[in-house]
Amino acid sequence: FVFREELRAEAASAVAALRQAGVECRVLTGDHAGRGRIIEASLHIPVESELLPTGKVGAVQQISRSCGPTAMAGDGVNDAPALAEASVGIAMGSGTDVTRESADVVLIGNDLSRFVDTLRTARRVQRTIRQNFVGTIAIDVLGMGLAAFGLLGPLLAAAIHVTQELAFIANSALL
Repeated sequence: FVFREELRAEAASAVAALRQAGVECRVLTGDHAGRGRIIEASLHIPVESELLPTGKVGAVQQISRSCGPTAMAGDGVNDAPALAEASVGIAMGSGTDVTRESADVVLIGNDLSRFVDTLRTARRVQRTIRQNFVGTIAIDVLGMGLAAFGLLGPLLAAAIHVTQELAFIANSALL
């Protein structure tokens, strides 16, 4: 008998979308090298094959040292240690209990495109937080400067503060 897993139908489009978002992708698998070459040819990304769980942890550590923060997605028991080692561990929803417990994020279902959606959402949230933070600091510094020179009274300062908060709440609501 010969058994082999098929690539997920959305794998190629998910990898393409991640690359477009500036994410470098790799596959770490326990499969034999021949299967790794097939995956590599199908997805056009580097594949490290025949990895035991400790090998996956080592690969994640090496990638983190050379590339910075690293995300790891997986669904099997053998992925759990690497998920815990990654900056962000992402478990596929149908994965094992230990995998879900080791991960920082659990995706509902097995659709890799959900990972792409999660990344886009996380980037939008981070951008909105930065906008709100920088805006708050800028307006507060400007207000303190105007108040120090007597150009801003308490009532106008309160009105500006409330307006600023409403603007940042509205900006956050756009998410």
